[in-house]
Order: sequence, then C-alpha cells, then structure tokens
Amino acid sequence: MNVALAHDYLNQFGGAERFLESLMNFFPEAPIYTLLYSEKKTLERFKHRTIKTSILNNSLIINNHRHIIPFLPLASQLINISDEYDLLISSTAGYAKGFSYNSQKTFHISYCYTPLRYAWEDEEYLHTHPMFQNRPLFQQCVKPLTSYLRTWDYSAGQKPDILIATSHFIAEKIRKNYGRDPYVIYPGTDLNTFFPEPKKRDYFLAIGRLLHYKKFDLVIDAFNALKLPLKIVGTGPEKQALMARVKSPYIEFVDGNIKNDKKLRDIYSGARALIFPQVEDFGLVAVEAIACGTPVIAYKKGGAEEIIKEHRSGIFFNEQTKEALINAVYRFNSMHFNPWIVRKEAESLSTDVFKDQFLAVIEDYTTLRKERLSRMAV
Repeated sequence: MNVALAHDYLNQFGGAERFLESLMNFFPEAPIYTLLYSEKKTLERFKHRTIKTSILNNSLIINNHRHIIPFLPLASQLINISDEYDLLISSTAGYAKGFSYNSQKTFHISYCYTPLRYAWEDEEYLHTHPMFQNRPLFQQCVKPLTSYLRTWDYSAGQKPDILIATSHFIAEKIRKNYGRDPYVIYPGTDLNTFFPEPKKRDYFLAIGRLLHYKKFDLVIDAFNALKLPLKIVGTGPEKQALMARVKSPYIEFVDGNIKNDKKLRDIYSGARALIFPQVEDFGLVAVEAIACGTPVIAYKKGGAEEIIKEHRSGIFFNEQTKEALINAVYRFNSMHFNPWIVRKEAESLSTDVFKDQFLAVIEDYTTLRKERLSRMAV
C-alpha cells in the first residue's frame, strides 16, 4: 500500500509536529506534502524524510505565514498529490485536508486537530490578536475574510473519506461546522520517552508556542504576583512582548528550541506543576507532563477536561483570570501528588493505544476502498 502524509506547514515544532512523527513511524517510506518547510525551525526532526512543498515555500513566508492567511487556501489547492498513492493521511488544523489529489484512486483519512480557527472562531483568534485589538475598523475588514475562509474550510472539510477528531471537544466542532460525524482518537504520547526522572521539583512550568491565545500573559501576570519560580519554555512571535511583561525575578525564559527529548523530559520532571491556562483542542503538552509525573493546573475547558483527572493528575480553575489562577496555585500548594500515580493517568493516552485505534480505522479504510473499486469496475 502506497501512503502519503500531508501536514499544514512545517515551520515550527509543537504538539502537531510531534504527532506527525508518530505517523511517520507507522509509515517510514511515506513522503510528506506541506505548504512550508524549515529544517531549522523543526529542529531537524524531518530532515531525513522526503518533503514536498508549495509555491509559497521561501524564507520570507516561512517566517511570517500568519500574515498571508488569505492566500493559504489557494496555495493548498495548488499542491497536487500524485495519484500513485492508495492512501493519503492528512494531519491538519486547517489546510492539508484541502490539498488536491485523485479522489477516485486515493482514499483520504484526515486527522483533524480543529476546524480552521481563523474561519470559525475569529472572535477568539483574530479579534483578540494584538494587531486587531482596539481597532474597530480593522475588525470590520476581517469579516469578508472570515466569510471566505468559512466557505473554503467547509468545502475542504467534505473532501476526506474519513475524519478523525483529536478529542470529543473537537468532534463537536466538526459536527457543528462540517456537518460530519468523526471518529475520536486521542493522539498518543511515547511513555518510553516521557517518564518521571528522580529530580527535585522546585519550579512551575509553562510550555508551548508563544502565541496570544495560549495565554502566557495570564501566567506571567499571576506569577508576577505570586513571586514563585516559573520557567517558560517556547518560541513564537509574542516572545518579546511577554518578556517585557515580566516583573518578578523568579520568572525565567528557557530556550524553546529543545532538540533533545531527554532535556525536555528533565524540564517536565523538575516541575512542581505545568500551568495550562489556554483552551486547547487536545493538549499534548499536558499529557507529556503527566507522563513525567508532573500534575497540571488547567483552565477547565477544551481538551484539558478529557485529559486531566482532578486530584489525580491535576486541578482546574474556572475563569481565565489572574485571580483564578493565583487561587488555583494556592490550592495546589496545599495538596500532594505522587509522581508515579500521576504518571499512571497517562497510560490510556500512550502511543501504543493510539496505534491500535488508528490501525483499526485503516482496516475500515481497506474495506471501504475495496467496495469503491468494485463499484468502479462494474
């Protein structure tokens, strides 16, 4: 069976890219089709694979892709995947499900992290962006763009033969926005890579891409007041603004380009808790922390509600405010979490569990494809 993989863009390394590595392990010969690729920005994790990119793949756009959102749907349609493949697996939060291919010959399974955020959740992801805040005219100009993106994303969401949602939270969005009923399979975490190290746990941790909707500003404001040690690990366009927000000498930014999984495991294992204040589609970072025995202090919405078991692998707070997070940290400090009991909560979210569930969908694909080919032959 000839397989091709598709991913929105490879100009950063986060949870989606780590998940793509799992797919690569399942299909070691499969090429990867993507809009953009930077070997450096993906920490050289994909340099040994065949990568096929779009016409937009140049350094200017690689470094500024969020500024050309209106052009990404068109560029995705111009990626033409060869009809030599029996199976296309797209890993996508937006564009890869819209790549062009021969739908009569190639069966398409799409692993969907979320419907395109800029299309369906513009109030959260566009209007709250620093570029648009307190600029009503700019916000009005966004409306035609939002309408265009919704039309395109709905159409692209009909292309895959099978849709898989990363969580029940995202499955509901797919039903609402695409009118389709997806499978739900949680992404897996490698429990041989992430496990508790015997280290002193003497700081709190926030980790991820430094984007406005990840709410690092809320974490910084809370820990400015708490005067407790906090490490922030990540890279992204908000880094300078976030660094300028720091008032406490106990807050430290750590280089986010961590190539070595052992170093990442050490960072998780040295933390008293991961701070998780954002609404995530799933939250692979939270699972990696739990696998390392590190409990999570999370905002109670989105994928976190499906990952975290209160008082077993973490605690929740109910409002995205500095005060609510501060109170959650105070509550956490009065509790005790055993790292190995926390770790046990990650076992149902392992790579092995994901593989079994995903390959079961592949078996469904085989049956459906045979039925399709039989109908075509009549």
